[in-house]
Amino acid sequence: MALLGGFRLLSGNDVLAIPVGSERLLAFIALHHQAVGRLLVAGTLWSEVSECRAYAALRSALARMDRACRSALEVTPLSLELATGVAVDLHDARALAHRILGGSSCAEADLSAAAITSLSLDLLPLWYEDWVLDEAENWRQLRLHALEALARDLATAGRFGAATAAACAAVSADPLRESAQAALIRVHLAEGNRSEALRAFDTFSHLLLNDLGLAPTPQLSELVADLSHPGW
Repeated sequence: MALLGGFRLLSGNDVLAIPVGSERLLAFIALHHQAVGRLLVAGTLWSEVSECRAYAALRSALARMDRACRSALEVTPLSLELATGVAVDLHDARALAHRILGGSSCAEADLSAAAITSLSLDLLPLWYEDWVLDEAENWRQLRLHALEALARDLATAGRFGAATAAACAAVSADPLRESAQAALIRVHLAEGNRSEALRAFDTFSHLLLNDLGLAPTPQLSELVADLSHPGW
């Protein structure tokens, strides 16, 4: 099951077509690592109605599910959870981010282009319900920290192309995030691309001034302090 970049229920490489209501229910369960009580499911997904009607809506949603959707769930009288063997890309991506941030040696797969792509995807974009937005923000913070750390680790290993890709992914996710800009500038400096570092600093400085009326912190400015910088 995929939650990053948009909801998809997969069977092998095939994307299964399912109703929007089933998507919401499956996505809510997939965001949890354990069984979720029916009361919580009903109260969250149908919060605008009474508890009795919410329970009825949950029962109706389960009854309308097709075989593929039902096979992805373990349903008991008290709770719902994902069936054994159903993988969720968010869970794998979170584990990847924690490995990178843990400071221990990462496997080669953790330093791959696929890893950067995984950390570059938003959680359920264009879903605006509160239960999604809270999880999406938690994931955004985690993946940005992981991308910045990954850029540092890749640059240290001399893999500057991949390091630049990781830093650019962090910058793209939040152009006003100074730590992401610092990660990109450090990669350029490590590779010896002083003009690229200066260009990145200039671009960020103007963006920060125009959008927020702020200047870069002294810590960021120090990264390019020794470079020729006309006009600053």
